Amino acid sequence: MFLELETKRLILRKIVENDAGEILECFSDEDVLRYYGQKSLESIDQVKGIIKNFSKGYEEKQLIKWGIQLKENEKLIGTIGFQEWSAEHKKANISYALFPEHWNKGYATEAVHEAVSYGFNELQYNRIGAIVFTQNSGSIALLSKVGFKKEGTLREYLYQNNIPFDTYVYSLLRGEAKI
Repeated sequence: MFLELETKRLILRKIVENDAGEILECFSDEDVLRYYGQKSLESIDQVKGIIKNFSKGYEEKQLIKWGIQLKENEKLIGTIGFQEWSAEHKKANISYALFPEHWNKGYATEAVHEAVSYGFNELQYNRIGAIVFTQNSGSIALLSKVGFKKEGTLREYLYQNNIPFDTYVYSLLRGEAKI
C-alpha cells in the first residue's frame, strides 16, 4: 500500500493518471528541466506511461515517486522520490522538482526533509544520495540545509540538450541525519 506523507503545508501522495496534465506541464518547463538531466515530456500518453512505471517501480521496490501537493488548495506543485532503491545495500537516491512559481518558499526543503525521514525510519535506508548539476545553486543550498554532504564531482556525468555537465554527488547517512 502506497503511504502518503504529510508536513505542515504539504501532502506527499501517490501520482495518479489524473495528474498527467500537471506532470506534463512541470516536466516540459525549460526552467524545471535546466538542471534535471532529462528531455522535455511531449504528450499526455507519454506521461501516463511514466505514471504506470512509477506504480510498477514501487511494487518492485525499485523506486517511489510522490506528487507534492499543497494542503491549502490540493494543487500539485511538483514531485519527489527515491530511485536506484536497494534494500540489500540500504540505499537510494533522491530527486525532486517543483514548478518555478513555488521555488524559494521552503516547499522543497519541507518535502525533502519528510522524504528523508521516511527513507531512514520506514524504508531503513542507511544512505540517501543525490546527484546535482554543479550550476544548480538552489538545489545545492537545499541539500546542505537538510544535512547532505558533498562527496565529489562526476565529470561530464549528465547531458542536457546534448551538452555534457559535471555533477556533484551528495549523501546523507542515517547517523548524520537530524530527524
